[in-house]
Formats: sequence, structure tokens, C-alpha cells
Amino acid sequence: MDSESEPLRSDSVAAAGAGDGSEDYVHVDDAGAADSGFFGVASMTDSEWRGEENDEVVLRSADGGSGGGGEGEREGEGGGDGGGGGDERKELPEELSRSVLKLTCESTAVEGGICDVYLVGTAHVSTESCKEVQAVINFLKPEVVFLELCSSRITVLQPQNLKVPTLAEMVEMWKKNHNLFGILYGWFLAKVASQLAVLPGAEFRVAYEEAMKYGAKVILGDRPVQITLRRTWAKMPLWHKTKLLSSLLFQAVSLPSPEDLSRMLKEMDDVDMLTLVIQEMSKQFPTLMETLVHERDKYMSSSLLKLASEHNSVVAVVGKGHLPGIKKHWRQPIEVAELLAMPTHKPAVSVGKILTTIGVAVAGVAIASGIYLSVKK
Repeated sequence: MDSESEPLRSDSVAAAGAGDGSEDYVHVDDAGAADSGFFGVASMTDSEWRGEENDEVVLRSADGGSGGGGEGEREGEGGGDGGGGGDERKELPEELSRSVLKLTCESTAVEGGICDVYLVGTAHVSTESCKEVQAVINFLKPEVVFLELCSSRITVLQPQNLKVPTLAEMVEMWKKNHNLFGILYGWFLAKVASQLAVLPGAEFRVAYEEAMKYGAKVILGDRPVQITLRRTWAKMPLWHKTKLLSSLLFQAVSLPSPEDLSRMLKEMDDVDMLTLVIQEMSKQFPTLMETLVHERDKYMSSSLLKLASEHNSVVAVVGKGHLPGIKKHWRQPIEVAELLAMPTHKPAVSVGKILTTIGVAVAGVAIASGIYLSVKK
């Protein structure tokens, strides 16, 4: 029996899906829920890790189970009547379907052989997206909640005050062989986030907390960010690298005021801001869209499809910008190994040193300018 997508709102969402096997996951088991400061899951320093860097991460619920909502509504919350643990297929009401695309696939875990996959498209920096994610998971109580994160970004799930790294900290990261593009790209995102009321990725934390309420399994299924950044950097010609670094720094220094930024985001509350920025930058740097969006669409589509084929219900929380690509590659052959291949070609050492020196120096000037402008205001 062939699987098919079932758009819940075809006029506004062109979307998504795909999977990867549980036997390949890295497991983070609860080593003591009562004492854990990580939402009932053991902190990363206390957890036992198994698997490779490119594997998904499974977060176990506080009761030590493997998730799945097998006991239905344990806390008697929200519109569930059995949750993801039963075989009954549920349909979202219209008011919860605004940013959701539904996909289906064959599953060995369900009587009847069909698993429903609900992809919730988010704007990444939107309070409305957070509310939608919470409402959808609360209603469906899926067996699995899939997040557009990898193990390196697991700290997004913890309450945090995002700190803009200083010049000294960026230099220290470079000394530890961190990718230069990754350092400055992270600084740029932190700079933007420092002026927002909602931190980027808050919807993932909301999804995680909602899943833990009834014992669902949470999967961090995005491609490792280190691989994404290294592939992005390697595919860019030297001139584009220099130009991109300058562009990131200029954009961060010339950010609008917090009030203007909040107003702009509110006006575009239905847009995946991060993907929109990448799309705009790709007009000058064509390779960005390929590695930062299209390749990850394929990776998440593949991993989500395999995941769904082994469970009875899945809710995936991803940026709206990934929905078209995930749907495009749903149930299509994908060479995952190629997407995980690390670039082997290394540029000349002298070029790397020159780029790093210029990048860090300009970053220092940008940070100083930002501090000066802030004080001046």
C-alpha cells in the first residue's frame, strides 16, 4: 500500500517528511529524574552516550520509559483520548491545522500499517509558533516528537539567556579548530537573538516540555551542525567566503532597534525567518541554500520516514522553510551517506590564516561598534 501526503492546509503550506532507524540513535537515558536539572532528563554530563556523531538523539522521558504515550493522558490534559499509544488515528481540528502538513507512510508498528506524520512548520522566533506547537502535541499526544535539532544543539532545550560571544571567546574557539564561518554565523545569530523577546528555537523547548508531560520519545533528528557548516564552508569559493563574512558582520552591526525588530517580526509572524534570511543571502552566495536548507531537507526527510515506519504516530517540529523540501523528498531514494560526507580538501594554510585574521579582526571592530552604538543610544 502506497503512502501519500495529506495537506491540512494546501493553500499556505508546501511541506514535508522522512525517517531514520531507532537502532542508530544516540540514547540519553534518565539517570535520576528527581535530581535532574534538565526537565526530568539527566544532564549531558551525567548521561550515557552511545552511537556516532551523525546519529539522531533519543531523549527518554522522566519516568524512564521509551515514550509513546502508552498510558494515554497520564495527566488528564488536553484533547487527547488515548494519545499516541493506541492504534486509533486522530485528526487535527481546523483551528490547529493552520501551519501543519500531514504525511502518511506504511508502519510495522500500527495495526492497519499506516503511521500519520504531522509536520508543524514554525517561524523560529515566534510566540505564536510556540503556542501552535504546544497545542498540536497536547491534542495528538504522539508516540514520537521529532525536532529540527542535533546533539550539538541540545542546549536549546534548556532555559537560557543567550550570550553574544566576545572577541576573546571567538579567538579561543578558533584556537580549538572551530570553523570560522560557524563562529561568526553563531555570533550573528546571538546578536539578533539578544534583541528578541523570544529566543530562536523556543518552539523546540516547548515541544520537548509538552512531550515529557505524558512520556513521549523525543528525537533530535537534524544533520549534525558541524557537518552542515563544514560542507557549507568547503563549497564556497574564496571570494564568496570573504564577502559572506563581511556581510554577516555588517548585518549584525546594523541591526534595527529591539522595538523595530520586534515589530518587523510580528508583521512576518507566519514566515520562517532563518530560512528567509538564507534565501536572501543565497542570491549572492548560491551554495548556501544547497547546504543549509536543501541537504538538510533530504536528511530530515529520510530520517523522519524511517522513524515513522517503526512507530504509530509522529509530530515533527521544523521551520516552515523546510516543509516544501521534506515533502518533495518524502519516500524518495536518498543517499544519506553522501549528505554526511565531510570535505577532504583543505585550502592552503596561508589562506586560512589570512581569512581568520581578517574575520576575527573585523568581528572585533563590529563588536566594539555595536557596544559603542548601544551606549550612545
